[in-house]
Amino acid sequence: MSTLVVRRAPITRVLRSELRMVLRRPRTLIGLGLLALVPVLMGIGIAIATANGEEGGAEGLAALVIGNGMLLPIFALSIAMAMLLPLTGAMLAADALAGESAHGTLRGMLMAPVGRGRLLAVKAFGVASVTLIAVLLMALTGIISGVLLLGGDGMLTASGTSLPFLDALGRVLITALYVTLQVWALAAVALAVSAFTEHPLIVVVVSLGLVIVSGVLAAIPALDWLDPVLVTTSWDAVSEVVRDPIEWGPLVEGGLRALCYLVIGGSIAYSRMLTRDG
Repeated sequence: MSTLVVRRAPITRVLRSELRMVLRRPRTLIGLGLLALVPVLMGIGIAIATANGEEGGAEGLAALVIGNGMLLPIFALSIAMAMLLPLTGAMLAADALAGESAHGTLRGMLMAPVGRGRLLAVKAFGVASVTLIAVLLMALTGIISGVLLLGGDGMLTASGTSLPFLDALGRVLITALYVTLQVWALAAVALAVSAFTEHPLIVVVVSLGLVIVSGVLAAIPALDWLDPVLVTTSWDAVSEVVRDPIEWGPLVEGGLRALCYLVIGGSIAYSRMLTRDG
């Protein structure tokens, strides 16, 4: 009597397949293209404002960006992290599970001889990879646009010191990694919500609602005791990257908070996947 042997596909092949599938979706490509345009449009706007002599009205990072092109990607990422990048992460997480369920393909995956944890890990990999690509793409177009439109071969920090090009590039990379981690944290929550529903729009609404509610609660002084558990608490710590030396405390705290959300969101999604049948 012959024995049926079930062989798993190599994990690298599965991950490549998932990444190709996500990147082939028109909405993913359109979203990446629009995000890549954000730093370009910001650079053009700042360059026009500078040419018209309106730089006196700029504040914060925007004021530093004028004539300081290497700051443009940091400024663009800090602005996009307020809504555009969280929206991207939420949409990807919504498509990963709720979208598959809505199209009826998730049931087939759950019935296949594939571990639930492995399936969730592959879906999470797709979300995390495309989010990272989006952030790095914004950083790249921001660097190119900043140097070409605003000039500068280094970075003038908020502390008044000048950094050479390679050090400035390192600051941009730190910003990109920090922003990616924060978006991953929200995407993990979105993935947990996505595991409970077959309606992608619900996932997006809940995720963005969490961002908005967290921002509102953080703005109320009487509720300061809630700050340590709000997902948006450390999003403004990106500004520490433009100081010299960098104040690592807020960045480390924000990173740890994001890791906590990653663990919580991933655990909830995994527990739901163990009992889900369609």
